[in-house]
Parts: sequence; structure tokens; C-alpha cells
Amino acid sequence: MRAVALVLLLASGSAAIAAEPYHLIPGAVPLDSGPDGNTVLFDAPKGLIVFDTGRHPEHAQAVLDYAKARHRPIAAIINSHWHLDHTTGNWDIRQAFPNVAIYASGALKGALETFLADSKANAEKALADPKTTQMARDQILRGREVLDHPERIAPDHLITKSGRMVIAGRVVDVHLAKFAATEGDVWLYDRKSRTVIAGDLVVGLVPFMDTACPDGWSRALGDIATLPFTTLIPGHGDPMTRADFVAWRTAYDNFVDCGHSTRSGKECVEGWSRDAAKFIDAAHKDYAKGAAGYYLQTRLRSSPKEQQRFCKPLSAATWTKPAS
Repeated sequence: MRAVALVLLLASGSAAIAAEPYHLIPGAVPLDSGPDGNTVLFDAPKGLIVFDTGRHPEHAQAVLDYAKARHRPIAAIINSHWHLDHTTGNWDIRQAFPNVAIYASGALKGALETFLADSKANAEKALADPKTTQMARDQILRGREVLDHPERIAPDHLITKSGRMVIAGRVVDVHLAKFAATEGDVWLYDRKSRTVIAGDLVVGLVPFMDTACPDGWSRALGDIATLPFTTLIPGHGDPMTRADFVAWRTAYDNFVDCGHSTRSGKECVEGWSRDAAKFIDAAHKDYAKGAAGYYLQTRLRSSPKEQQRFCKPLSAATWTKPAS
């Protein structure tokens, strides 16, 4: 599919492509592998701006192929958050464009001391397990390289507040949501095309709550709703209309409310599956139910202390490994 898209890209000519308000390289959520987040590219006077870079080398290569087809350098990367399915490709792009500027919140530092330190320990266990498949092993090794050398993906320009910024010569409306899907989620609003680039504040299949503060996430969705956008690009999944976003936000709020209630877990999971049905394809129905059930137990119905784990800055001094 990506090869066909590149052929069409090359055939269409740079002028036609440049007329796009943005270019989307879709991510994926495979059932047998880690996901890639969506990547969105914008034109700027100094080159291309890339929003999120995916996990797998094939995804990063698709970004580089687009830049090559456009005959334009990649001048800047904006990372929505530090999850590796949105940042691992930073290194691939940095190798091709050593002067690329990387913009993100400062949340990676605390994550490296806590959540990602646990992830690295789990990766070592998986690599030592002879049952780990070669495909899984390759993915783990790619991720471990990032954890061993975090400077490869780390920002050199910190986003500390919402506001208009000049990035690669282009004025960009940058928003920072604190303590939402992560400690610091960056999202964009393009006024000209009335497009929101939401990162993982919106994920069609199921909200990925691994490092979430659910109530802060709800407030971030409220902030998005105040803007007059007509299109929203989620962190994973197809572009949404405003009506789609309203439906997804309702599904999210209903799921969180159910999680905080005394209703049965089955009712909460079935409620998510029903409310978010238009965003869940047939192949991912079981995946979405399983993930919703997992987040219900580990985030929404865990101990009071655990529920607040990601609603404050991450620090090695206060971190305890979550119960399995």
C-alpha cells in the first residue's frame, strides 16, 4: 500500500502535492506487532515539518521517501508525546537530516527514569526468553536502542506552554495538554485548513491509557472542542469530522464515568464497544474490548494511589513499579 502511494506521489508532481494543507502517512495497529502512530507533514519555508515519526523502520522510511519525492529537507519534527510508536523514527530522520530540530514537551526525562526504565527491564527478560519470536525480537532491539541512547529521540526545543510558535519559518498554533494521555501532550491547530492534529488525545480504537491521567485527558478534549475545526487527525486511526470527534469524546467520557462507577466491568467494556463502534473495524473488535478491559482495571479501577500515578510529574524518587 505504501509503495503504491509513493508511485502516485511521484507521478502527481511537487506542485500538486504542495497544495495540500497537510500530508498524512497513516500508522497502523497490527494484531501481532507494536503500533505506529499517524504521521502528518506540513510545508514550511525552511523545509518540511513532521508531526510524529512512528515506531517501525518502514514507517520512518515512508516519511523519508515523501521528503525525497518532494525534493525538500525535513527541517523540524514535532512529537505529540514520548511513546515509542510516535518517536522511534526520530533517529532515522536525524541520520538523514542531522540538523533537524525536534520539538516536544519535557516529559521524556521523567518517563526515562520510571515507565521506560521498567520497559527496558521487561525488554531484557523478553530477549532472554527463547520463545520470543524473531519479529518481536527485532522490534524489542529497535526500542532498546532508543532506551540505551535516548538522546537520539530527545527534543532540543522544549514546548512548555500553549501558543503560536515559529517552526522552520512557519507560524504554528501549538497546544500543550498537561497530565492527559501522558505528562505532556502536544497537539496542533492549523487555522487555514481548520485541522486539529491531536496525537494520542484521540485514538479511534480505544484510548491508550498506559500512562494516562483520565480526568486531565477529558479536560484536554474539552480544549480541543473549543476550536472551530472541521477535520481532526487522531494519533491512530482515520481522519475525523467534527461530528466524529464529538462521538468519540462522548464514548471516552462515558467509559471513564462507567469506570468510576459501581457498574460491572462487562457493562463498561460493552459500553465502549457500542459508543465507539464506528471507529472499530471488524478485525479489531476483540482487540478493542481486551484493551478497554485492561485499562478499566489498571487505570480506572486500580487503587486510589495508582489512579493518580500519571496525574503528577514522573520521578525516580517517587516511582514504584506498578503491580502486575
